[in-house]
Amino acid sequence: MKTISALIVCLLILFPLAGFVHASEITAIHEINTSPADFDGKLVTLRGITKDPTRIPVIDLKAYVLEDDSGELIILTSSNLPRMDKEITVRVRIESLAIIKGEALGTTVVELQRYE
Repeated sequence: MKTISALIVCLLILFPLAGFVHASEITAIHEINTSPADFDGKLVTLRGITKDPTRIPVIDLKAYVLEDDSGELIILTSSNLPRMDKEITVRVRIESLAIIKGEALGTTVVELQRYE
């Protein structure tokens, strides 16, 4: 009986950590658009509405636009495209091709994990 109780307590503790993101962990898209060099190589969590899907099978490119109240970003994904016009939360990695004199060039946003 103690084993079952301990298991239930562990599940209750771990359940909120499995896919739920606290609002304070969400980065506004405007912050990335304003200072992409500050985010180079970093992992961030974004939340917004999906729109404008792109899929080019020849080069295996899949992307969509994520829009929040502050702006929009193009998100590259290796997964299936998300449903459009739906709010999702994504964990992404920000990458820049180069940073010259503090300015990021060729910034891309790569989806790592999606919470729909």
